Amino acid sequence: MIQYLHYISDIHGQYSDLLRLFEYGGLPPNANYLFLGDYVDRGKQSLETICLLLAYNIKYPENFFLLRGNHECASINRIYGFYDESKRRFNVRLWKAFTECFNCLPVAALIDEKILCMHGGLSPDLNNLDQIRSLHRPADVQDTGLLCDLLWSDPCKDVQGWGMNDRGVSFTFGPDKVSEFLQKYDLDLICRAHQVVEDGYEFFADRQLVTIFSAPNYCGEFDNAGAMMSVDETLMCFIQILKPADKKPKFTLGSTTTEKPGNSPAGVKCIKLLQTYPNRLPFPCSHSLVQRHESAFSEQKPEPSYTMIELEFAVKKRKLEVRSSFGLQT
Repeated sequence: MIQYLHYISDIHGQYSDLLRLFEYGGLPPNANYLFLGDYVDRGKQSLETICLLLAYNIKYPENFFLLRGNHECASINRIYGFYDESKRRFNVRLWKAFTECFNCLPVAALIDEKILCMHGGLSPDLNNLDQIRSLHRPADVQDTGLLCDLLWSDPCKDVQGWGMNDRGVSFTFGPDKVSEFLQKYDLDLICRAHQVVEDGYEFFADRQLVTIFSAPNYCGEFDNAGAMMSVDETLMCFIQILKPADKKPKFTLGSTTTEKPGNSPAGVKCIKLLQTYPNRLPFPCSHSLVQRHESAFSEQKPEPSYTMIELEFAVKKRKLEVRSSFGLQT
């Protein structure tokens, strides 16, 4: 039986859509997941979303991986909803505990030495992948630097090299920088998140980079689809798309419009987190949450209010070396 690694990003507190994605992809440990960040803010159920994801990560550490997004940062989720939800439903101390946890999350993953994954994008300060491995944690996200760019930068087809970012933080990068980076490190694909895209996925730089966005009808204000990308052991990818409900959008697509405060506008054979998790994340999460979720899931599946379509595509440009190691390597 072929097993896949499923890529999901930008849930943003849309808990019912997260459950729907689990319905299509399967539950751990029978399915493997890599989440690309932005679990909180915007949506109404950020607490349920992040608690379930952390519980799965703790219970199935070799099948379930979480990367950090730009909203896993106190200065951002203090403004965009997570702080208010935590304070309203529990207390500020809980929000501070999550902040300590977010500061420990890894920021990039390398799949079978061929697919590099992060939330944002490339950085002009990134000259060696070991720089990511050596990033100090726990760490808050600063306004500049490598960590900031990995969480905030965006591709732009109209840019050659590096350009200014309309978010008011980090940079944009052109197709030339993607090609140069992949060739330098012998990679085939960059998989990232961070931007609302109409179909839930969007290719860039001649399919050398793909953006995945998994929250359909983002914030109830966009008419975007959500997507989940799956990769098998041969690095063949296919994308499953959650079609949005029919409604008139209030905003145009292309960005989550998040700005930095104060600024102007295991089927895959080797899953490596370029930064490993600490021995213990500073968050008290019980396995019972996973057990309750799995029990409820088996009793009553969420109603699929979106249709699912699939798209297959090949990432490989050449025959890849077959590797024998499975699971998480540190």
